[in-house]
Order: sequence, then structure tokens, then C-alpha cells
Amino acid sequence: MGYKVAVVGATGNVGREILDILAERAFPADEVVALASSRSLGQEVSFGDKILKVKTLDTYDFSDTDICLMSAGGETSKEWSPRIGSQGCVVIDNSSAFRYDADVPLIVPEVNADAVVGFSKRNIIANPNCSTAQLVVALKPLHEAATIKRVVVSTYQSVSGAGKEAMDELFSQTRAVFTAGEVVTKKFTKRIAFNVIPHIDVFMEDGYTKEEWKMVAETKKMLDPKIKLTATAVRVPVFIGHAEAVNVEFERPISPEQATEILRAAPGVLVIDKRENGGYMTPHEAAGEDATYISRIREDATVENGLNFWCVSDNLRKGAALNAVQIAEVLVNRKLLNKAKQAA
Repeated sequence: MGYKVAVVGATGNVGREILDILAERAFPADEVVALASSRSLGQEVSFGDKILKVKTLDTYDFSDTDICLMSAGGETSKEWSPRIGSQGCVVIDNSSAFRYDADVPLIVPEVNADAVVGFSKRNIIANPNCSTAQLVVALKPLHEAATIKRVVVSTYQSVSGAGKEAMDELFSQTRAVFTAGEVVTKKFTKRIAFNVIPHIDVFMEDGYTKEEWKMVAETKKMLDPKIKLTATAVRVPVFIGHAEAVNVEFERPISPEQATEILRAAPGVLVIDKRENGGYMTPHEAAGEDATYISRIREDATVENGLNFWCVSDNLRKGAALNAVQIAEVLVNRKLLNKAKQAA
């Protein structure tokens, strides 16, 4: 049996990536509908070897749709996801609108796929923040092996995490630097070309940014509320791919060799870790790939039972589009979609 799938935000970076991944993975869909705001009506987007004409979200009837992959931002999701869910269509939401709602499961399939059953309360499933998704894929098998006490993470996040306008700004600023033109800053608070900015999302009262808070809250919800985590989120002049320097303190001893063996066997992870020039992964190489890559696994001798590692992933794929499609695959494989219709 094939399913009917709607992609909301189909003209954006993540929406286009979702369409590509649905086609790549041969998702069992009889029909895929591309939806966006009224200003995108009639635009064309690619889906495998097909071209889809974009329809408007405002006038679309979801009653015969099985899955809605939502990538249109938090405000749109807050308004539309409950409406769509009430019609029996399961919403898999890429925004932060419902991640911290106790009645909405927050899912990375390699980490907590069993929690997906909780969607039936509202017919909504949340996708985590892009920086959290790749982190918990790496932490999960290590936590099972030696129990994580504390994590310190510094992120190196690409501009695509802030959308197409941010990518355009990096391009235009870089060109301006080389041509001695005016460097115009609109999307970011400071120039991003040939620079790094230790500021992603809004500042909170305690001095952390919302991006850093998200990593804490989401790791606790998906992995273990006892884990202590502190983060510094930094925007870097890279188009696609987030990297993270991760320091982990465990309750029990775990050697770099043991950690490497565990990570090599973990789902969604590829270890590329040769202690030589170029024997590690970078965002450039991870772009377009599905895996979360781990490199530079080594002991932290400054604490008891400590490890450091380097983690890289394509933020548009595992950080957003791929994870959403993988959640949809869990719903299909576990035959949960009929229950959604019955619940509605």
C-alpha cells in the first residue's frame, strides 16, 4: 500500500531536500504533494524524475493525507500542525514549535524510535534541532556503554542552518571581499565572510543563546534527563554541514579504542579516524551524505573517564530532512498510520 504525503515548505532548503530524500529512499508514496504559502503558488519543484507544481497550504484538505512533513517555520507550524493532526494526518515538524511539549515525541530514530508511539495524543512528532540531532546519534551508543555524566560541546554551524538568505549573504559578502566591494550585513549580527560569530538564535537571561539551550533541553528529553550538558554555538563561514567538538565525561571507564569499536557498530554513524594528515572528516566532505561522521576520538586525561571527539554531519539532511523521512519510515514500518486515522 502506498501513502499520500504532503511536504509543507517545499520551496525552501529543507523542503527541497525532503523531496530529494523521499525519492532517493523510494519512500512508499502513491502521491506526494508540494505545499507552500500563496506567494509560491505555481512554482515547480523536483521530486525524483518528476516535477511538482506547488499548491497553497491555506486551501489544502489534509483529510486524505497520511503524513505531512512540515518545514515552514515555527509560527506556521503552531497554527497549522494541530489543525492537520486533527484531520488524521500525522505531522512531522522540523520547527521548534512542539519539541518541548510533553504530549509530542521528539525523535531521532537511531536514538529513541520507540518513543514515536506517543504521537497519537496530538498526531504531531517533532524533529530536533540540527545541532542536537547529530550529537545524540553519537552520544547514544556511548551512553549505553558507560553512562554519560556531562557533555561540553562547541558547535561550528554552517550558514544553511539559517536558511537561503543566510547562504546568499555568505556568498555576496565573500564576493565583495575579493572585489573590494561593500560588505553588507543583513541576516547576521556581524559579517560572516572570513569570520565566526558566537551567537545563534536569541540571547536568554542567563547569557546562553536559545540554540545552546535547545541542545541541553533536547538531549535530556531524547537521551537522559540526568545528563548535564553545556554548549557554545558558533556560526562559521561554511555553506553546508555542522561540526562539533565534543567532550564527554562518563560514570564508568571507556577507552578511545572501546569508544571507536562501539561507534563503528552504531546505526547512522561512520568513524573516519586516522591519526595522520587528512585522516578526519570536515563539513565539506559530509555535505550530501547521510551519516554522522566521528573523528579525533581521544582520551581527556583532565577528568576521570573522559573522552573528546569531533562530529560532522550535513545539517540539511540528518539535521532536518533525512531525520524527518526516517521518522516517516518508522511510522510505516511499525504500521502506525492507520491508528492515526482512527484516533482522529
